[in-house]
Parts: sequence; structure tokens; C-alpha cells
Amino acid sequence: MGGILSSPKAPPPPPPPPPMPEKSDQEVRDEELKERRRRAAAKGRQSTILTGGQGVQGEDTGGKKTLLGQ
Repeated sequence: MGGILSSPKAPPPPPPPPPMPEKSDQEVRDEELKERRRRAAAKGRQSTILTGGQGVQGEDTGGKKTLLGQ
């Protein structure tokens, strides 16, 4: 009975991808510099925020209170 209907044949494997072009050292350095600048710009003012979801987390670093103009 198994000889009447056979299983389908497997499709041929896809062709290999084309080789990646080689980059010069200068191009690699330029891309790394762009990535560092992009990350620095994305960080923005996040490091200046002193509070969290629960309010001020650290100790008071304000110092002595003064009146305006004095």
C-alpha cells in the first residue's frame, strides 16, 4: 500500500547569501563614533534627574537655606 502514494520531495536549499563587503578601518571608526554620539544624544538629561518614582531617594545635598538676593 505504501508504494502507491509517496511522500513529497524536499525543496532544494536556498542559495548562500552574497559575501559581505570589507570595510576599511576608517569606516569602522567613523561608525563607532556615530554610534557613541547617538547614544550620548539619546541619554539626554536622564543623568540629571535626582528623584525616582518614590520621590527623592538620596540625602539632601542642598546645603544652607538663603533668602533670594542675599
